[in-house]
Amino acid sequence: MINRLKKYLVLIFITVLTVCAVEAAVYNVKDYGAAGDGKTVDSPAINNAIDSAVKYGGGTIHFPAGTYLCFSIRLKSNIGLYLDHGAVILAANPAEHGGMYDVAEPNEWNMYQDHGHSHWHNSLIWGEGLENISISGPGMIYGKGLRRWDTEKEGEGNKAIALKNCRNVVIRDITMLTCGHFAILPTGVDNFTIDNLRIDTNRDAINIDCCKNVTISNCMINSPNDDAIVLKSSYALGYARVTENVMITNCMVTGYNEGSFLNGTYKKTQKKAPDGGPVTGRIKFGTESNGGFKNITITNCTFDHCRGLALETVDGGILEDIAISNLTMNDITNAPFFLRLGRRMRAPEGMEIGSMKRISISNVIVNNANPEDASLILGIPGYPVEDVKLSNILILAKGGAPKEYGEIEVPELEDGYPDPMYFGKIPAYGFFIRHVDGIELNNVEIRFMDEDPRPAFILDNVKNADFNNVKTTKKKDVPTFVLKNVYNFNTNRCEAVPDSKVKTAELKKL
Repeated sequence: MINRLKKYLVLIFITVLTVCAVEAAVYNVKDYGAAGDGKTVDSPAINNAIDSAVKYGGGTIHFPAGTYLCFSIRLKSNIGLYLDHGAVILAANPAEHGGMYDVAEPNEWNMYQDHGHSHWHNSLIWGEGLENISISGPGMIYGKGLRRWDTEKEGEGNKAIALKNCRNVVIRDITMLTCGHFAILPTGVDNFTIDNLRIDTNRDAINIDCCKNVTISNCMINSPNDDAIVLKSSYALGYARVTENVMITNCMVTGYNEGSFLNGTYKKTQKKAPDGGPVTGRIKFGTESNGGFKNITITNCTFDHCRGLALETVDGGILEDIAISNLTMNDITNAPFFLRLGRRMRAPEGMEIGSMKRISISNVIVNNANPEDASLILGIPGYPVEDVKLSNILILAKGGAPKEYGEIEVPELEDGYPDPMYFGKIPAYGFFIRHVDGIELNNVEIRFMDEDPRPAFILDNVKNADFNNVKTTKKKDVPTFVLKNVYNFNTNRCEAVPDSKVKTAELKKL
């Protein structure tokens, strides 16, 4: 009996210790002086809570319901921020609230990328050289006081979450609104999970820069003024680092009016982005591309009222081994597909031009594509895009372009900024393909809604092109294919191939 009683007492003691340990690992920011009233600057109290948790090996920083007006929150290793229902971290405005964000740290490599990519400390939430961190919960981060443009003014902030050289990171379940230049900017972050976010912001949403082993899943992102999900590989770390082993799945990207996604009105009255082009909101690789991209998958994603899919490497990096499948695109405001290998070369002297190869895009439906644009696959002279496969694709273009579009010469823009809008109006309504070695289209159908005088395909300086079961609509007396300096061109079960027009050189085997 006594032994049994002793066992019960020991069990109770262990249970009490366990409960105390669990309770001790959760730090309520209000216990450290945070008011949560939306008027008091709470970031000093929150940073004190983080420092206290670090002394005991880490823990969860709990934000109960309330609005926490903040300047910079400094993350530490083994720390998780948990935003409860009704909790809002509100970015303060230095001019209004008598404080300042942490000063942007020096970066001797800042000439090779935008200012915002070169600094992390001037942010609402930032961390550097950390491991085992998380930001989660059903609450919100509202970047109201953040600047949407690059800023060098001391005390201003322009990013909601910025992480540099971290590993084992999770951001999950939170909502983000109006978050400045970047909602989330991780640079050199490995083993990174982003899941179930809702972001409605005024510029870039998620920029994955020089990162490895990343999953982005189940996110809904609205960003009419800049890109939604972007993979980059800048020189911000002082060396070229590949962004690799990235999976993007089950995500939605849109270009509705800012704020109208989260409030449920889904307005589409905004027509232009700040760069002068149409609303943005897309998935893109580039523009910063010193290290390049490899081993990337994108699957089960939707695009609505935004620019199309863009794969770009123009600063010396590779772009290879990319598999993209199961996309739907509706109301696409520029090129549905934009693949660009260029030589902008915003990079240290001596870096060589990169490469783009081994890309598969399959199972895609594009509806209501902009009539002035076509999909563009573009290398530059001497540096072709290689080994591209497009399969099981249906594109419904608006069509209706004037006849003179068919006579337009598309500029090379070898060293220009890579975006479809800079190439102007396109003389094909389906695909314009130039400087490519190895391209295969299987089970592809392109139709216009209004009759269009342009051909479906223009190929220029292309080798080893295979078109299998490709269907198009076309106006009478307009060729399906226009071919210029094309070698080893093969078709199988393609309609209207006899109407192809060879502009300069006869087709021949290499």
